[in-house]
Amino acid sequence: MQDYFSLFGLPERYALDSGQLEAAYRKVQAQVHPDRFAHRPEGERRVAMQWATLANEAYRALRNPLTRGRYLLSRRGTEIDAERNTAMSPAFLMQQMEWREAVEDAQGDAVALADLLDRMQEEEQAMFQQLGRQLDVSDDSAGAAETVRRLMFIERLRSEIEDAMAV
Repeated sequence: MQDYFSLFGLPERYALDSGQLEAAYRKVQAQVHPDRFAHRPEGERRVAMQWATLANEAYRALRNPLTRGRYLLSRRGTEIDAERNTAMSPAFLMQQMEWREAVEDAQGDAVALADLLDRMQEEEQAMFQQLGRQLDVSDDSAGAAETVRRLMFIERLRSEIEDAMAV
């Protein structure tokens, strides 16, 4: 099976130019779009559909910084194993507790929730930068896996805050 980066002709690294990804995706989609194969034999249509599906899957994985990090780690043989591996630094565990308390305290207060969401997004961006350094510069797969687990926590909590803001 072709890897996502090769499919789009991009270097296999975390730092990714979103414009290049978008252009490469559109190029691949134009080549394999099922409509181009509508009058072709069944086998060719099926292969085109498989390639189009792969292109869509690859694009979704690479455009999102968290899934891109997870994908790169899996390519390097490092599993996140978030369900069983919950070990995190004591400092981050304390930060989690503080964020959870802040969410509880801010229930019903849209301004406080929005402020908390802004602070979490800043933390998330810093972690994405750290993940990029771990994957592209220092080749620290173990550290990157922990950063991904932290980002997964932040993503869940951010979703909870957004849900609370929608009420």
